[in-house]
Amino acid sequence: MKTLSDAACTERSLMLHGFIDGELDAAHSLEFEQHLAACPQCAAEVAKYRAMKRVIGKSDVRWRATDALRAQVLAAVEREASAGRAAYPAPWQAQPAPRRFDLYAFIRQWSFVPTLAALAAMLFLVVLPGQHQGTLEDELLASHIRSLQVDHLTDVATSDQHTVKPWFNGKIDFAPPVVDLASSGFPLVGGRVDYVGGRVVAALVYRRHGHIINVFIWPAPPGDATTAMRDGYNLANWSNDGLAFWAVTDASADDLAKFRAAFDK
Repeated sequence: MKTLSDAACTERSLMLHGFIDGELDAAHSLEFEQHLAACPQCAAEVAKYRAMKRVIGKSDVRWRATDALRAQVLAAVEREASAGRAAYPAPWQAQPAPRRFDLYAFIRQWSFVPTLAALAAMLFLVVLPGQHQGTLEDELLASHIRSLQVDHLTDVATSDQHTVKPWFNGKIDFAPPVVDLASSGFPLVGGRVDYVGGRVVAALVYRRHGHIINVFIWPAPPGDATTAMRDGYNLANWSNDGLAFWAVTDASADDLAKFRAAFDK
C-alpha cells in the first residue's frame, strides 16, 4: 500500500499542511489537487487533518489540561521570561513587571484549555499579536498581486471570449460567463485558474488602460454587493446566477464601477 513516505508522495507531503491552510499559491494548489485525485492515501490524509481541524475549531471542544502539561507550559513561559530579564537586566529591573511576566500570570489562571494544539495556537497569537488569519479580501488581493509578480497573469492569453470560455471546461466545475467588454473600454486579456478561499476558482483578466482587472468567479449563494479599498487596490463584489464575482484592480473606483456595470449588462 502506498503511503506518504513513498517517493511519489514525499514531495507532496511537504505541501500538505500548506494546502489545508490555504497557503499554497495557485500553481502548487492545482498540482496538489491533481495529485489528490490520483492518490487515495494522500486524499485520506487531507481528510483526516481537515476533520481534526474542524474538531479543534469547535468552541465547545474543551479538555482539562493535565498537570504535567500545565507544568511544562508554565515552565516554558518562565524560561522565556527569565531569558528576557537576563538579556536586559538593568533597564528591566527599574521598570514595572515586564509584559511576559503578565502573560505568565494570565496563563496560570487557566483551569481548562481546549486541546494542546489550540493551546499552542493561543500562545502563538498572544506572543505574536501582529499575526492574524487572513480574510477572503486578503486572499483575493494577494492572488491579484501574485498574478502580476510571477508572470502568471493568464493561462490562456487571448481577447477572444469564445476561446477563453471553453478553455475552462474540465478545469473547474462550473461555466464562468466570459464577456467581451472591449467596446466599453475593458478589453479581455485572457483567463486562468486560481485558488482562493479553499477552492479552485476562475479568474478572468481585463485591462483598463495600463491597469489590470482580475475577476475571480466561483459558485456561491446570492449575497449583498460590496466595494472596498485595501492598500491602494479597489475591490468590488457582486453575485449573479449562482456565482460570486470579485473584481480586484489598482484602477480607480470609478473605473471599477463602470467595469462592473458593463460586465453585468
